[in-house]
Amino acid sequence: MLITCPHCSTRNRVAAERLAEAPVCGRCAKELLAGAPVALDAANFDALTRGARPVVVDFWASWCGPCRAFAPVFAAEAARRRDVVFAKVDTDANPELSALYGIRSIPTLAVFQRGEIVQRISGALPAGEFARWLQQATVATRDAG
Repeated sequence: MLITCPHCSTRNRVAAERLAEAPVCGRCAKELLAGAPVALDAANFDALTRGARPVVVDFWASWCGPCRAFAPVFAAEAARRRDVVFAKVDTDANPELSALYGIRSIPTLAVFQRGEIVQRISGALPAGEFARWLQQATVATRDAG
């Protein structure tokens, strides 16, 4: 399976049976499945979201109270789920991405697979509701892929 490094965007071939062994990138030597959200911008967005693994993106801004309140929930789920890449896009720093994906309110969460949005929801969610929504969204990506 090909996994795009969330740190340097290099594509790495990893055998499915070795995913539990904390694989590292062949170029930057950082963990491929780090369990922490990765910052995305216009330069690395496409490389990360076009892969086969689901990528859940939190479109947020530093001045947004609900965004700041949701950040620990997002980070906790990232630490728990190693089958999904968790990423954040600062909408103030990346207005072109916000415009491209029609982000009208924040936080907005979107699950990408192979460059396409497969699920999307706006608003900060409580931890349990976010976990359920993400589980349903990633099951949908497996069924579609």
